Amino acid sequence: MLKQLEGVTPQSSDYKKVKYLYGPVAIAFASTKTGSWRIMRPEVDHDQCTRCGTCAKYCPLDIIDVDKESKVQSVTMNLDYCKGCGICANVCPRKCIKMVSERGER
Repeated sequence: MLKQLEGVTPQSSDYKKVKYLYGPVAIAFASTKTGSWRIMRPEVDHDQCTRCGTCAKYCPLDIIDVDKESKVQSVTMNLDYCKGCGICANVCPRKCIKMVSERGER
């Protein structure tokens, strides 16, 4: 289902080879800083987390890093770019990610 066009002719010596994707593909969007409009943010319970990496796999902005070696803080999220979509909390098999109000309300 996925076709790649690889016959791109280079125009200069520093030209990078480009691949074009056609068809239904999943991509990670280039993210910009969220600002002050986010309503909910994810909060991780590190004691329950098994470091499976499911949250990082499904994050559409690719802002979640899972450190499989760390025992203290295994999952780090770059909240500057987090939009508060809640996908990470929905796909977590142990339900150790909760969406909390940005204003501190529960």
